Amino acid sequence: MLSSTTPSEWARQLVSGAYDLHVHVAPDVMRRRVTDLQLARRCQDVGLAGFVLKSHYVSTAERAAVLNEVLAEGARAHRRRADGAPEDGARPDGARADGARADGARADGARADGVRVIGALTLNASVGGMNPLAVEIAAREGARILWMPTLDALNHRVTHGDLPAGATPPMWLALQADLDAQGITVDPVPVLDAAGRPLPATREVLSLAARHQLVVATGHLSAFETRAVADAAFEAGVRHVIATHPEFPQQNLSRADQLALVRQGAFLERCFTTPFTGKYDWARMADNIRATGPEHTVVTTDLGQPHNPPVEDGLALMADALHAARFPDQEITTMIVSNSRLLAGPDPRREDLPPEVRLSQHQPGQQPPGQDQPGQGQPGAGQPGRAS
Repeated sequence: MLSSTTPSEWARQLVSGAYDLHVHVAPDVMRRRVTDLQLARRCQDVGLAGFVLKSHYVSTAERAAVLNEVLAEGARAHRRRADGAPEDGARPDGARADGARADGARADGARADGVRVIGALTLNASVGGMNPLAVEIAAREGARILWMPTLDALNHRVTHGDLPAGATPPMWLALQADLDAQGITVDPVPVLDAAGRPLPATREVLSLAARHQLVVATGHLSAFETRAVADAAFEAGVRHVIATHPEFPQQNLSRADQLALVRQGAFLERCFTTPFTGKYDWARMADNIRATGPEHTVVTTDLGQPHNPPVEDGLALMADALHAARFPDQEITTMIVSNSRLLAGPDPRREDLPPEVRLSQHQPGQQPPGQDQPGQGQPGAGQPGRAS
């Protein structure tokens, strides 16, 4: 499906305005291809709206906040230079160059067409596992996505070495081996009890996710755990759930599992790296998308590894691959642009949003008006599906 690792110009244009909701960039405990600030500037260059910083080990909410401030200050300085104003912001015509404009819009980069970096939290052992306090703090600092356990998930510990022949091993395998060799091995982080029911701690973090309007992603759970957590999340009031890379070998969700998740109301995440690194067949992924509906898919890259293509190219490369698989432009746009923007949520920096929507980005427990209830919605053209 993918004939080149250089995106076409058509694909670049089609994915303009999309968010990449799953990237791994420096600083990190593993070597990465690019830093977060470098990626932000590259996204600006290619027309992407932004990205979510994923770490298996720490919250990235504070990193995202600092990056957004740096980007905004860079935009302000650029505006001042373009206007010919001195660095103190004064202009000969008496207008202000600090971002204030007569039409009420801001020129300091704090608007939808500026790159936005989004923070997240993954509930592995390094943050205390299913730790309500970690979730509360990350949410108050602006995190948007809450991943269930990944490298410390019970399912991951059992299956982490199961890879197809010829597949590129993920970088975390070497790190886990090194930690084990040093005796820094921690217990897995469970999400269900022995009867297959969500643990009290799981329900508590899901309740906080609902209160703060976080998107819940299922991490490296098994198919059974994924479905159980999705059910519990929607029951708790979470509006959006993403089934994390269902084609990845450690998840390997069957077609029946994927269809069940769609019926539950979950989005299915299709990551560029999964087929690109030989962990799943491109054609099978395309078949899964058709069977479950493009409106229930959100495309991400999971990029950042030094040996893989540039992170900022991943969504466009995925568009080229889907085009080669004969998906119509509208469906590709839904999967890559519309659904990623829905899940990224309103940009809290935008001052042209209604006050109640802007407040909902900062006040725990408030829900923007006119939003549908958890797990509901009418997928289709013009309205991305509440598929995950």
